[in-house]
Amino acid sequence: MLGVQNLYNFLFEACNILRGPVSQDNFKDYITPILYFKRISDVYDEETQAALDESGGDKEYASLPEQHRFVIPDGCHWIDIRERTENLGAAIVGAMRGIELANPDTLYGVLSVFSAQKWTDKKNLSDSKIRDLIEHLSTRRLGNKDYPADLMGDAYEVLLKKFADDSKAKAGEFYTPRPVVNLLIRILDPKPGETVYDPACGSGGMLIEAVHHMHHDNLCCGSIFGQEKNVVNAAIAKMNLFLHGASDFNVMQGDTLRSPKILQGSEIAKFDCVIANPPFSLEKWGATEWSSDKFGRNIWGTPSDSCGDYAWIQHMVKSMAPENSRMAVVMPQGILFRGNEDGRIREKMVKSDLIEAIVTLGDKLFYGTGLSPCFLILRRMKPAERSARVLMVDATKILTQKRAQNILSAEDVDHIYQLYLDYTDVEDYSKVVTLKEIEDKEFNLSPNRYINYHREDVRPYKEVKREFLEAIEAVKLAEQEFTRLIEN
Repeated sequence: MLGVQNLYNFLFEACNILRGPVSQDNFKDYITPILYFKRISDVYDEETQAALDESGGDKEYASLPEQHRFVIPDGCHWIDIRERTENLGAAIVGAMRGIELANPDTLYGVLSVFSAQKWTDKKNLSDSKIRDLIEHLSTRRLGNKDYPADLMGDAYEVLLKKFADDSKAKAGEFYTPRPVVNLLIRILDPKPGETVYDPACGSGGMLIEAVHHMHHDNLCCGSIFGQEKNVVNAAIAKMNLFLHGASDFNVMQGDTLRSPKILQGSEIAKFDCVIANPPFSLEKWGATEWSSDKFGRNIWGTPSDSCGDYAWIQHMVKSMAPENSRMAVVMPQGILFRGNEDGRIREKMVKSDLIEAIVTLGDKLFYGTGLSPCFLILRRMKPAERSARVLMVDATKILTQKRAQNILSAEDVDHIYQLYLDYTDVEDYSKVVTLKEIEDKEFNLSPNRYINYHREDVRPYKEVKREFLEAIEAVKLAEQEFTRLIEN
């Protein structure tokens, strides 16, 4: 069994086969479904072999539905496609569609969202290119015994990151840097049996990290929920969760702000942990409907239709369960100080005493945006000692600088996490403030307005100038002495 880097190289070589007729922006539209198709076929074969071994070679027993996680109809297996000699794109589309129809409760709608036209347009992708791709993927088995789900998922996420590196504006829409995700999940600390919800789940990274955090406990089954507006990204989230070993989750496709799909009866469903990195400052998000929202999500007001940040925050607050629920949301720093309706909503949010911590992050950490983000931690029932208080953290200098894109190293994540755990005043980094102090600053939530920063004593100009001139004179004398020694 080989490591993540080796598997990533294998998958990236599949992308290189497509390079030319397919732009790198669209690699995921091809690699994602065909990788998923290959993985399903190989896992099915593993299950068949296990049943044959158990039954002493009984093929009828091995084909029973209860021996498999999903059904692969006749003619829809990877081997069937590999045996085709022409119209391979149409054959792949037909096989994936057949698998969907045979598994309506788990796979329906996951593969068909990837445009059939792209696969069947031979001007765009010839049979010979598809043949090369099929043969390349056929050189390795991708079952659970070959690659565990977390290794397969990790390699796939590295591939997503590569798409984000190569195409920041598009791929960055659905890729949140993993160290940031790890930090937020560590702070929320979901426990097995608790529910986790991401209303803007993108490729599912935050939900996957939650499953990892709970060590794939059986109690995770049925406790993972998400919604994603983009049809392709919603499908990627489902595949990504599957590739990471999650077997029972609920990811819905749709516009969360206009039409939330995760409901309990006619109400917004409630969750123990709510986490998201929604699209920043979304325009035309649906302010008119929100002003009379039938779900009652406009608890503090209706933001401007030119910026939906506080709509996301209020939706997430409405999704928090009573008692021990908590929430983490990544936002642009503008939400901390913007005026007008945002300012009025922010004031009500502060007075609700749900905010536990506010953390500003450094620049160039996120793909596709030059903005320096922040994140808010809200808790339905804060510990008594944190009541009417908010931890302000300035983590803008806690990062590892790289040439093109800064990162949070493991040590950086630990540093920020420890500041949260300590929940105390640390010069240059953090300060615990009261709601009265925030009110006195007109409900501005920017940590740099509150934190005490170390400042060097300013020395008199004449004193510094005198020392400078004395140093120059000392250098001249040293040069003269050096010259004398050489000449003698």
